Amino acid sequence: MSVLEQVSESMAEAVARGGAGVARVEGHCSRSSAVVFGSDGLLVTAAHALEGREAVDVALGDGRTLAGKVLGLDRGTDLAVLKVDATGLAAPEWSDTVSVKVGHLVLTLGRPGRGTRATLGMVSAVGEGYRTMAGGTIDRYIEVDGSLPRGFSGGALADASGRLLGMNTAGLGRGGGTIPTETLRRMVPELAANGKVDRGYLGVEVVPGRLPEGLVEAAGQRRGLLVAALEPGGPAELGGLLQGDLLLAVDGQRIERPGDLVAVLGGRVRASITVRIIRAGEPREVVLTTGAR
Repeated sequence: MSVLEQVSESMAEAVARGGAGVARVEGHCSRSSAVVFGSDGLLVTAAHALEGREAVDVALGDGRTLAGKVLGLDRGTDLAVLKVDATGLAAPEWSDTVSVKVGHLVLTLGRPGRGTRATLGMVSAVGEGYRTMAGGTIDRYIEVDGSLPRGFSGGALADASGRLLGMNTAGLGRGGGTIPTETLRRMVPELAANGKVDRGYLGVEVVPGRLPEGLVEAAGQRRGLLVAALEPGGPAELGGLLQGDLLLAVDGQRIERPGDLVAVLGGRVRASITVRIIRAGEPREVVLTTGAR
């Protein structure tokens, strides 16, 4: 057997090993994938692919189709947890991503149809953890060359041995992204137990705004976030923020884009925060208590 044939056979074995735990989620107008997370009937999938449903049909790799209940989901990470009434599921081997390097070969696994489908790719970039625009925390950045095929959201990213490195989703950005094993291990128990993950919020609608030239030096920045609307009875309104205020910083952290505000509030649930603002042309500070949602 040639070297190329050996590599090809090794890849096929890896697909079979990792793909055994990949399932199909039946949608009204589309299909997506899911991955068995435990032999006790827990699976993970992409939250956006559920289309707001609380119950779905799940087609397992062993041929069974079972009713699945949505135990919890988190829009911040685009992660959802499903439960089927079955035990002894073929749970794949999950691996931490700390050893993943640029240049490693990886397999993208999905089951939008009857059987496992796979594409071969390469890790093109890795990086530290980050916050999504929706406020979720992803423990490690993994970028794979190529775009995620249709129906693969909720499927798996596997290494060349068939060990799973995370769950893929088109909900993390153009071309798709991977929620690493570390994030899944942290999030799944909380979603299964509580149905959601609380994050801090203020109840404001903001748009980027530019400071008047005369205030740039005193503020130490040129841009902030203009309060365009307030949620009636929300934390911001109750704390004294006004429409037209220009937000500059939260607890000393500069905010210039809506994503900055989402990120800084994410871990501050029902917490007291100090917001630096510009009101009527003058800098001031407002102490608020964040809400949770």
